[in-house]
Amino acid sequence: MNVRVFLSVILVVSLAFAGSAVRAGEEEATERLRAAETAFATAMAERDLPAFASFVADDAVFINGGKPLRGKAAVVEHWKRFFEKPDAPFSWKPEIVEVTGGGTLGYSEGPVSAPDGTVGSRYYWTWRLDSAGEWKVVFDNGYDLCKCPKP
Repeated sequence: MNVRVFLSVILVVSLAFAGSAVRAGEEEATERLRAAETAFATAMAERDLPAFASFVADDAVFINGGKPLRGKAAVVEHWKRFFEKPDAPFSWKPEIVEVTGGGTLGYSEGPVSAPDGTVGSRYYWTWRLDSAGEWKVVFDNGYDLCKCPKP
């Protein structure tokens, strides 16, 4: 076999393995983010404000209907009202979870449901992997679902 052909084959095989490793790393990061997202929702369901707060980045911005809450302290202060009653006023679950190729930035989206299961809004979160290897929400946004009249 020609040396040039041999080196080309080695290069192609190496790139294929590298691509597989990157995809495997992205899949693992995505599953870790999905687990963090699920634990975040569980904190609400279990009425555990400190656990909820542990998923919020110190520099988080929660859009809050066009009136941004800036920083973890402001977010937790605003959200603590949702933890005052014995039953959660709403719940959420991820339908879409994606992680960037670098594995340090993620996105999740899904429905927000009332206790009776009625979906009233959707959430959109941006997550960042911190230096300790923990996923934290850095941006939050959500919108009520429109029950608009048909034209």
